[in-house]
Amino acid sequence: MEHSGSQPDRSYTRGTQDRALLALTIGQAFDNTVAAHPQGEALVVRHQQLRYTWQQLRETVDLHARAMLALGLKTGDRLGIWAPNCAQWCIAQFASAKIGVILVNINPAYRAAELEYVLKQSGCQWLVCAGAFKTSDYHGMLQGLLPELAEQSIGQLHSQLLPELRGVISLDAQPPSGFLPWSQLSALAAGASAEQLQARQDSLDFDQPVNIQYTSGTTGFPKGATLSHYNILNNGYMVGESLGLTATDRLVIPVPLYHCFGMVMGNLGCVTHGATMIYPNDAFDALLTLEA
Repeated sequence: MEHSGSQPDRSYTRGTQDRALLALTIGQAFDNTVAAHPQGEALVVRHQQLRYTWQQLRETVDLHARAMLALGLKTGDRLGIWAPNCAQWCIAQFASAKIGVILVNINPAYRAAELEYVLKQSGCQWLVCAGAFKTSDYHGMLQGLLPELAEQSIGQLHSQLLPELRGVISLDAQPPSGFLPWSQLSALAAGASAEQLQARQDSLDFDQPVNIQYTSGTTGFPKGATLSHYNILNNGYMVGESLGLTATDRLVIPVPLYHCFGMVMGNLGCVTHGATMIYPNDAFDALLTLEA
C-alpha cells in the first residue's frame, strides 16, 4: 500500500505462528544472551583449542567491532570472509553485525576468478582470509589479483581490478607484506571507543542488510542474496525452537560456516537460545565430529 505524499509502507506476509518473531538486530540478540548467561559456555573450537564463555566472547567481539570502526567501516559497507571454520569466523560474524557491516560469505573452495567476481560484484571494502586451506593458497591467489598489495600501506589499497577493496586481513600469524595480521587487528580498537560502538549499534534497524550469500549459478554466475538481521536471526531462532534448544544444550557444528546451515542455523540458532557452539574441525571430518 502507498499513501499519497508519504513513503511506501513496509509489508510483511506471514503464516500462523505460536512464537513471536524477534524484532531485534543480531547485536541486540547477542548482547541479550550474554546478559542472561554470562558464564555459560558460548563457543568451543576443538581444532584451535579455544573456549569462550558468553562474556569472554562478547569482549573479543566488541574489541574487534571497535577495530573495524577504526578501519573506517561504515554502516552498509561490505566485509568479505574467505576462510574455513574457525573462531575468527564467528568473531567476524558478530563484530560486523554489531556495526551494521554486511558480511559477504565466500566459499573456501573458490579459485581466483570466482573470488574476483564475488569481491567485485559485492563491492567489498575489506576481506578476511585464511593463509591456505587444503590445495588453496589464498595469499598466492590474492597476490595474483592484487600485485599492488605488497607496495601500498595497509588499508590504503588502490587496485584497478578491485577499486572498492581497501585492504586484506589475514588469519595467518605472519602473512606476506601488505596483509594486516588478524592478531594485530584488535590493537586498532584503541581508535574507537566503547561509546562509539554502542552508538553505532543503537543506530541500526533490524530490517537493514547484514549478510550476502552467493547462490550457486547453474546457468550463469552466482547471485548474491542480501539478507537482513530480521531474516537470518529469526531463521536461526525458529530452527532452534523446532529443535527445542536451551541454554544447557551443546550443538556440534561440522558444516561450513560460509553456508546458511553453519552461520545461521548453527551460530544464530545457538545465540538465540544461549546454547554452546562447538566447531569440531576446520572442515568436515566424521571421526572428529563424533569425538567432539
